[in-house]
Amino acid sequence: MDILITGITGRIGANLAAKLLDQGHEVRGLVWPQDPRTEKLESLDLELVDGSLTNQEDVERAAQDMDCIYHLGAAFQGGGPFTENDYFEINMRGTFNILEAARKGPSQLIFASTDAVLEKYLSGGMPAPLTEDTVQRNPRGWYALSKAAGEEMCLGYWRTYHLPVSVLRFCLVVGAGEILDFPQFYLSKIKDKPGLAGHWEGEERLVVLQDANGRPYKKHIAEVRDIVSGCAGVLDNPEAVGKTVQLGGPRPFTWDEAVPYLSEKLDIPWIEARSPEIPTFYEFDLSLARDVLNFQPRYDIFRMIDDALSYRKGRDIGILPTD
Repeated sequence: MDILITGITGRIGANLAAKLLDQGHEVRGLVWPQDPRTEKLESLDLELVDGSLTNQEDVERAAQDMDCIYHLGAAFQGGGPFTENDYFEINMRGTFNILEAARKGPSQLIFASTDAVLEKYLSGGMPAPLTEDTVQRNPRGWYALSKAAGEEMCLGYWRTYHLPVSVLRFCLVVGAGEILDFPQFYLSKIKDKPGLAGHWEGEERLVVLQDANGRPYKKHIAEVRDIVSGCAGVLDNPEAVGKTVQLGGPRPFTWDEAVPYLSEKLDIPWIEARSPEIPTFYEFDLSLARDVLNFQPRYDIFRMIDDALSYRKGRDIGILPTD
């Protein structure tokens, strides 16, 4: 198949391109002309087209003759800085431009959304695993708002024009080596949080964060290779059309299992600390992803840490660089 990827220079886009090429597909990427990260793609046999998501002509030129479009490109919280107007133009108008180009194709469209659209931080944590249809969507801030609007536009084009659209919600995705720098593991990064200031003595410690009742934090993230696998499972999959599917790692992790393991690997002492703030305590039910996409994630927190350490030592773990 001929496949267009927007956001192809990102951690997911670049690794998805590599996987699709390995499967025998032809890949084209829409690249903002000022994007400095195209070097990571030099080893891949693909086509790059300069253009902007905000320019309809650029989008239509890139989408011409494509069988499928992975729309991963967006202004997001980790980039920028972006203004409210940037989020509107890149994420909302850009998605509209992609939808219009796909409708003229017609092309299958796979839209990358985010768990940031969900209401998942409650005072007592989430009492049950989150599913696609039981958790309230309550976006806060322009990034989440623009992604929620993108979901609505995509599913609206499926209902109105029968465009074969699928929405994938990504959790926090870590690339090569990144889990080793996860801020909420390090006391120096979070020492100003309520309840933690008294623990800082000028030397780095890892922290098993706990809520006010002493329960360790719990979070569900994913390694980039698992997300890429989920993305590939949507391609030419009629069961995924019209659906919103959450992707994540094989299981969530809790701080009391991840931090001691990381402490041993990095030789950094760890402590326990309670915070009165609203805790991080949630996980996803991935049943729909498994049923529809045959999604079988493999990289739990321990393998993420092990592979990140190998990557930092210069070993090839099958991931393209994050930057």
